[in-house]
Amino acid sequence: MLDLVKNETERIDSRFLEPACGNGNFLAEILRRKLAVVKRMYGRNVADYEKWSIIALMNIYGVELLDDNAIECRNRLYDIWDEAYSNACKNEANDECRKAARFILEKNILCGNALSLKKVDSQGQDTAEPIIFAEWTFVLGNKVKRRDFRLDVLLEENPDKDNYSVQMSLFGDEVFGTENWMIDPEANKPTPKPIREFEPKDYRRIWEDA
Repeated sequence: MLDLVKNETERIDSRFLEPACGNGNFLAEILRRKLAVVKRMYGRNVADYEKWSIIALMNIYGVELLDDNAIECRNRLYDIWDEAYSNACKNEANDECRKAARFILEKNILCGNALSLKKVDSQGQDTAEPIIFAEWTFVLGNKVKRRDFRLDVLLEENPDKDNYSVQMSLFGDEVFGTENWMIDPEANKPTPKPIREFEPKDYRRIWEDA
């Protein structure tokens, strides 16, 4: 099935979301394919390999209803990444980067209901909290900017720009849905509004913004 989107699975920074990821069968194969490309392109330079292996991990997302499956998925993806990282970087592999990888998976592989787009409790029942994913973007050398978004907003159909602008000018944020959208100043079109933004930080230290 992944061969149907082979080019995307082999693009390091392409984003994948598996809405019922189980223990990670699809995500594990996607990660292996991405890491194979990282090794082929950056395997001769430890610093580049480390950074791009983290980028590969940052762009894999999953939602799973059962907590034990979500934990198993995180551990499975981490083990795949860590084995490749240790083999490529050898003595220069470090625990700071490993801690960052663990943190990324905690934010990217979540326990929730992909139908209701809500987080679930330990019994698998919906809570009132929406599923929230982190977006990771390299902005300055090794620095990463994290922005958190609600999944239900990301999956909404983009509002019409002109209609959105009229609604905002007439009614402000009280109009249903508009509080979750803003006009992108560069593209001049509606885009989801992050619920949180963090200052750029070295990718090995992103776990400090827990």
